[in-house]
Amino acid sequence: MIYRKIILAGGNGYLGGLLAQHFSALAEEVIILSRSLQAAKGNIKTVLWNGKTEGKWRKQLENADLLVNLCGKNVNCRYTPKNREEIINSRVIPTRLLGKTIIGLTNPPKLWINITSATIYRHAEDRPQDEYTGQIGDGFSVDVCKAWESSFFESETPQTRKVALRMGIVLGKTDSAFPRLLNLVRFGLGGKQGSGRQYVNWVHEQDAVRTIEWLLNNDSISGVVNCTSPHAVTNKVLMRAIRKAYGIGFGLPAPEWLLAIGARIIGTETELILKSRWVKPAVLLEHGFGFKHATIDDAVQEILG
Repeated sequence: MIYRKIILAGGNGYLGGLLAQHFSALAEEVIILSRSLQAAKGNIKTVLWNGKTEGKWRKQLENADLLVNLCGKNVNCRYTPKNREEIINSRVIPTRLLGKTIIGLTNPPKLWINITSATIYRHAEDRPQDEYTGQIGDGFSVDVCKAWESSFFESETPQTRKVALRMGIVLGKTDSAFPRLLNLVRFGLGGKQGSGRQYVNWVHEQDAVRTIEWLLNNDSISGVVNCTSPHAVTNKVLMRAIRKAYGIGFGLPAPEWLLAIGARIIGTETELILKSRWVKPAVLLEHGFGFKHATIDDAVQEILG
């Protein structure tokens, strides 16, 4: 065993599942803090918490090597006043609770990673946005990210190193964006969306998981870190790569007006598709992190097997 204890707060989702499986082979125990109890799977066990108040779960954080906070309502919804409030509160409240709890521990986690979002940067088609020179954008999704990171950094945790991991769109076999994009390709709808010029900041699921373990073992790194492939691609290139790997040469494009109608029908926002997110992982690159699937063609081919 390499690690003693890994804590995944709100770890029942897609990325949490990937992390739990990865660390189960490397740690004595993996603890998922969740609102619903589940049966233990080997050394992976669930501990109840509500994300709002301290409870018996706090003792699980003692002597942990790593705490990853994955809490947050899915942003794939209409931005109604009710949803806006839930999106922000589901991120800020658990983050502040974890900070308050860590301060009171005798042996707090060595590293606390808050999974935030690379969408904090402005719409960018002109140049990549990195941790040093990237410009913060505006709009509701950016406001969420700013409140999220502010609640993370406001607590002083001298014994616990902190990293705000600005995650790109995680591409993988079972969940998140890729299966949905693949379905469009299968039904002949896998052309560009909108102008197709908007950039997509993506990261292969294996590299997302590897980044988190790599940060655990590189204790000189703290603060903001971008977790995206070093090779962002436009929406047009992304869709072409999926079509090529799947063996379909053509896909009908979806103009912006059609996306707006479709977004209303399925209850989401076109911003999730049309905002250009061109993000560079400068910190990872300058510290020597090696991406396993750095190019979109390689990543898509691996996902499709």
